[in-house]
Amino acid sequence: MGASQRVFDAAASAIDIFFIGNDFGSQRGPLMSASLFRRFMLPHLKRLARLGHDYGLKVMMHCCGGCAPLIPQMIEAGLDGLHAVQPSCDGMDLATLKRYFGDRILFNGGIDSHHVLILGTPLFVREETRRVLDIMKPGGGYVAGASHDSILEETPVENVLAMFDAIREFGKYDSGDC
Repeated sequence: MGASQRVFDAAASAIDIFFIGNDFGSQRGPLMSASLFRRFMLPHLKRLARLGHDYGLKVMMHCCGGCAPLIPQMIEAGLDGLHAVQPSCDGMDLATLKRYFGDRILFNGGIDSHHVLILGTPLFVREETRRVLDIMKPGGGYVAGASHDSILEETPVENVLAMFDAIREFGKYDSGDC
């Protein structure tokens, strides 16, 4: 808190997003129950979100893994965005996330970096990227990207280019969409 506040005091006008991170999900679901999350994590997330908002910043949290049962509390905490949505994890169906939470939190990620980007062909990556955009883009609140905090080194360059080209072609919002 203190370090972030000092940074914001000095440079908040040059910052758009307060990016915080912690993985609360595994491949199989949340690392803790919703009740434990509420007791031990929610108060601290609320303080961090309030700090960012006090400086006029959007607050985005990195949290990959199967964290869907915790998303309502992340929204309650005041998070504006959730980074590295990982659709291959239990409970992280993109259409379900968009339907239940897409009007209350921005999703970032969703293009599977473990299976699609690493193992797919460039054509498959393009088709899958378009499919994800078709699900997540309507109504706004989505930033396309890999479902990990970085593109993994074993990802073929052709697949990275196929993803970015598909995002450029199919991912632009019209002025009325967002």
